[in-house]
Formats: sequence, structure tokens, C-alpha cells
Amino acid sequence: MKHYEASAQIAAPPEAVWAVLTDGAGWSSWDSGVTGVEGRIQPGEKVTIRSEASPGRAFPVEVTTFEAPRRLEFTGGMPLGLFRGVRTYTLTPTGSGTRFDMREEYTGPLLGLVWRSMPDLQPSFDRFAAGLKARAESGA
Repeated sequence: MKHYEASAQIAAPPEAVWAVLTDGAGWSSWDSGVTGVEGRIQPGEKVTIRSEASPGRAFPVEVTTFEAPRRLEFTGGMPLGLFRGVRTYTLTPTGSGTRFDMREEYTGPLLGLVWRSMPDLQPSFDRFAAGLKARAESGA
């Protein structure tokens, strides 16, 4: 298994962070790594994410977990489980707001081959966490 992850301490309640996180149409306005999100971030829905990390490529995922306002999960990959990515967003209430954690785990028999061809996603994960923090704290 391979993975990327990022975290942030956000000075806003989980409900406010959740509202920003589940507004896919707004992601490109605060996350410099995402150029577009098509579809609704709702239970069982299909969503397509476009990212600067892989220009011209779309990433179709399914919303497989939707536990407002605590946990959101996207799952995508190749047929037959040859390669699979599961991205989990977790919001934990703290005395001063919300701890945000994002982790994407990759598995499958083709992991080694796919991993070698993937760009380094850590900068985009870090930008996502920082952008979510800034947007949620702004109250916009």
C-alpha cells in the first residue's frame, strides 16, 4: 500500500468545514490544485475531479462514505481491483475548531506500475488542506 496525507487545524466548527468540503463546485475557487469538480458530493454519487497534477485527465470517483459532518470518502480506480484509490476526509471537533485529516491509500496488483507513473501528489494535498482551512476560516 502507498499513500499521501495532509492535515490542518481549522478555527471553524466541523459543520462549517463540511459545508465547504462538500461544495465541489466551489473547490477550484479555494484549492489551487483542483481545476474542476463535476457532480454532486452526496452519498452514492459519481464525481469527476480534474487536477493540475495531471492536466487533461479526469478522475472519476464514487462517494462511498458520507457521514456529515465527520467523514467523507471517495473511491476510484481500475476494474477488477487492479488499482484502487480511497481518499478519506475526516473532521474531528476540537476545543478550538476542527482537525482536518485527508489520506489517500492506493492498493491493487498494478500499484507498482501505476505508482511509478504518478506525479508527486503531496504538494496538491498540502494546498488542499491549506485552502480548505483558509476558506472555512473566512466564513465565506
